[in-house]
Amino acid sequence: MTLEGFLIISAILFCIGLTGVVIKSNIIAILMSVELMLNSVNIAAVAASRYVPPITLDPSQVLMGNMFAVFVITIAAAEVALGLAIVMSVYKDKQSIFIKDASHLKG
Repeated sequence: MTLEGFLIISAILFCIGLTGVVIKSNIIAILMSVELMLNSVNIAAVAASRYVPPITLDPSQVLMGNMFAVFVITIAAAEVALGLAIVMSVYKDKQSIFIKDASHLKG
C-alpha cells in the first residue's frame, strides 16, 4: 500500500468521526467519534513517517511521525478519562447521557 492509500483511509476515517461528532447526541458516541478522528491522524502521521524520506539522518527527525502518534495516543487516553468522568457526573445528576442534558455544567 502506498502513502496515498493510507492518507485516503485516514481521510475517510476522519470524515466518519467528524460526522459522528456533528450528528450524534449521545456523549459516549461523541467521545468514540473523537477517538476515531485522533486515530485517523495517527495513521496519517505514521504513514508519512514511513513513506516520506527524511531530510537528515538524525534519528529524532526520522521517527517524528511515530513520536507524534505516541503523543496523540497519550492525549487521547487523558481525554477518555476526563470525558468519562464528565459522563458519569452528568449521569449521576440527570440520569441521562445525552448532550442536551449536559448544559447545566456550564458554570
